[in-house]
Amino acid sequence: MLGDHDGIATIAVKSVKVARQFYEGTLGLKGAVSEMGPVVIYKSGNSKVQVYESQYAGTNRATAVSWVVGDDIERIVQALKAKGVTFEHYDAPGMTRKGDLHVMGTFRAAWFKDPDGNILALSSR
Repeated sequence: MLGDHDGIATIAVKSVKVARQFYEGTLGLKGAVSEMGPVVIYKSGNSKVQVYESQYAGTNRATAVSWVVGDDIERIVQALKAKGVTFEHYDAPGMTRKGDLHVMGTFRAAWFKDPDGNILALSSR
């Protein structure tokens, strides 16, 4: 039923203005493809990321969005750190840490938060 339709990552934020600075300036998402009041939709690769104002911003305690960045993960982590992003460190079963990367075999991942505390992730696959 839904397998032939695109999904969209949806992130609640306290302020779209503040979120735009982070998602556009820090993460490099390109200009909004759609704006409807307190809702901004970005194109991200072949998918979309929707940012909207909500009183529940930052209450999700799980990963809200993951970007698969392949072998560029280490370079992207360093570039985000240079922009002031702080990476989260978790004790995940079967994973070891190499700096800010969590490693399991050839799989690598890194987690960080947006200004509202939403958990975002990068992975190698």
